[in-house]
Amino acid sequence: MSSPSSNSARRLAVLISGGGRTLLNLLSHIRAGTLDARIALVIASAECLGAQRAREAGLPVVVEPGRIPGPRLAELLRTHDARWVVLAGYLKLVEIPAGFEGRVVNIHPALLPRHGGPGMFGHRVHEAVLRDGDTESGCTVHLCDARYDTGPIVLQRRVPVLSGDTPETLAARVFAAECEAYPEALRMLLRGPVASPRPEQSDAFRP
Repeated sequence: MSSPSSNSARRLAVLISGGGRTLLNLLSHIRAGTLDARIALVIASAECLGAQRAREAGLPVVVEPGRIPGPRLAELLRTHDARWVVLAGYLKLVEIPAGFEGRVVNIHPALLPRHGGPGMFGHRVHEAVLRDGDTESGCTVHLCDARYDTGPIVLQRRVPVLSGDTPETLAARVFAAECEAYPEALRMLLRGPVASPRPEQSDAFRP
């Protein structure tokens, strides 16, 4: 049985900007017992379907329009005793509060360092993969730093790019990979240091 301190260390603040599919996936893993964590707070960058879905699921929701200032984020994390920040389709650059370095996690719908950076989100990413003629794509879970999509990689999952793919069909395949990769990465992070995930657990990028 987990101790109270370990339970506290697994409290997540999940940041969203859209429909909340990634949030709901994480919540389903938590409720199924396959991710030992608790969602302490959902922060939305606007009123959105994801915020509505979070409320319907009984989660506390705070709407902070636009980019949330670092001090305000720190205040919310303290108030809700959240120990990790998990970006789930959050489209703003996060100002990481002091003490949360290495505790802000994101998932990107491509194999970083390809197809990352400002403005690269959603179907724009999949369109770029197809335009560049890539033979594979996938998703990347990484820790966040002060720039878009450049922090240390935790793990990657790869999917093939098929003949006749559209951004929509590729997006569906990548999202299916995300639904497994994000909970797995969080399990790794909540167990301890990320330094060297085992090969059988992670298709990790090494520069």
